Amino acid sequence: MTVWSGQWTADRLDARLTTTAGVGGLVAEDLVGMALRRNPRRAHLLVSRVLGKHVPTDPRLVHGAGRLLGALVADRLTGTPGGLAEEGGALVAAALRGDPTASSRLLAALDAQLPATTADALVLGYAETATGLGHSVADQLRAPYLHSTRRPVPGVAAVGAFEESHSHATSHLLLPEDPALLAGPRPLVLVDDELSTGATVMDTVRAVQAVAPRSRYLVAALVDLRSAADRAALAGFAERTGVQIEVVALVSGAIALPADALARGAALVEQHGRPAVEAGSAAAEVRSVTGWPAGVRDGGRHGFPDSERPAFDAAVAAVAAQLRPGLPAGAGERLLVLGTEELMYLPTRLAAELAGLLAGDGVEVVFSSTTRSPVVPVDEPGCAIRTALTFPASDDPADGPGPRFAYNVAPPAGAAPFDAVLLVLDDASTGRDGDLRAQLAAVSAGPVTVLTVPGSRPGAR
Repeated sequence: MTVWSGQWTADRLDARLTTTAGVGGLVAEDLVGMALRRNPRRAHLLVSRVLGKHVPTDPRLVHGAGRLLGALVADRLTGTPGGLAEEGGALVAAALRGDPTASSRLLAALDAQLPATTADALVLGYAETATGLGHSVADQLRAPYLHSTRRPVPGVAAVGAFEESHSHATSHLLLPEDPALLAGPRPLVLVDDELSTGATVMDTVRAVQAVAPRSRYLVAALVDLRSAADRAALAGFAERTGVQIEVVALVSGAIALPADALARGAALVEQHGRPAVEAGSAAAEVRSVTGWPAGVRDGGRHGFPDSERPAFDAAVAAVAAQLRPGLPAGAGERLLVLGTEELMYLPTRLAAELAGLLAGDGVEVVFSSTTRSPVVPVDEPGCAIRTALTFPASDDPADGPGPRFAYNVAPPAGAAPFDAVLLVLDDASTGRDGDLRAQLAAVSAGPVTVLTVPGSRPGAR
């Protein structure tokens, strides 16, 4: 019997998830597990099973779940159901149960519903967790995209900024290359992996209304677990602000926690700590490669118009073909593609392309990303975070340096390591990523390939 990857934490915190609605029969436990968060404001972390942030996941499912969320947004924006919600949700569920073709069938169904023209909306994803998710939502809408960032650019003034109250890292900057991207009355779609209270949404709306007011916002999340009081608070805020705020999610429900959840969590953190990862006796080979074409944006940190999608798609295909000869080719081997913090979308797409190229060889490709989130790994099947690598930040964010983490990359007890790793980072990390490279080499059974892509910067194109 498969153990839910939140059972260990939920049992000890006395936390309970309930589902009130889910497309295609999805329930909250399908989309999230649970772990212990090192955070004085919140004891638990809901760990997505389809985001590719903390749990290595089929990249086609990661991209497909985001695009399915985009299809729900399209239905709400147009007021005309596209008919894909139930089929898409069922395919997500099938992929999570292990159906090897479900993710590809999901992407094919989404391709069949791509609009012929660019949507009259702007999509904004939240750093760091939803930078790739938001881009996938924008892909399905064929809408321009921007994600918030914690990495300032010298000489570039932020158009807006807002806070994330429950997070360990709070400040979000909006740094579009063209400040007019935020201007105008078109709807703004706010994308996050989890909607827990709505506080960040309200802070975002306040910030945007101050510089680029509009009348309609749509919030899109993989899971919406707000309480009844939180839902009422967002509705009241929208009424007072004079805007329309709608919410769509793949699954809606609630999480119930006892009054002493923070105390329970603190005691568990003290008890379990963070065990060291034991490295292998010999480190794997590490090689560096380039190849991402100059002038093709690496993501939406400074904006990503719909017109640039064809060049991006072509670059993904070309780089994947270039990388293939140095990657595993044996049946049953496993390749991890690892993104870095805000750089999630490009490596997700690259991993999905490699999954297609290597499928004929029987190679499994999964995607994950490094993160800021401090979580306690517990090597139990019922915990979503079982192992952790810890290393210094490889960029220069506004809130200063600090530890970063790669979860579930080292194998848990009794499991085999990945046969190879492809680490994808941008050139802001050049010379600062040595510790991460060394740790990946120590826990991988085969070579670590490091692909460095040129990071997009305003005025550099």
